Amino acid sequence: MDKARLERDSFGEIEVPANSLWGAQTQRSLSQFNISTEKIPLEFMRALALVKKACILVNADLGQLAKMKSEPLLLAVDEVLSGLWNSEFPLSIWQTGSATQTNMNMNEVLANRATQLMGKGLDHERCIHPNDDVNLGSILQ
Repeated sequence: MDKARLERDSFGEIEVPANSLWGAQTQRSLSQFNISTEKIPLEFMRALALVKKACILVNADLGQLAKMKSEPLLLAVDEVLSGLWNSEFPLSIWQTGSATQTNMNMNEVLANRATQLMGKGLDHERCIHPNDDVNLGSILQ
């Protein structure tokens, strides 16, 4: 890894390639499951992006996700669907079986790309959180 940025998650800090849109959990999966050249099919990642888009739209409509976050997230999803970021989904199909890493890979890519679309760099504090915003699962009051 030539240039890296430092990412943090519940396990601590980890170096991630500076220009990658993925984050800490994807990087951990890459190192812990470096067991095959078989990758998650891009068709699956596009289907997951469609699910994320539907969730973003619903959460925005319900007032659970602010417009300042939902708009750049929707643009990021559309970029993923167009194939622009195919290289950002590098995970092995052989993981733990729960697909948590795959889900977080998508969340991290969308959060980081949306952050860029908001005019921020990947080395700044994240404007959109991969779990709290992209994977929004709050219970409605």
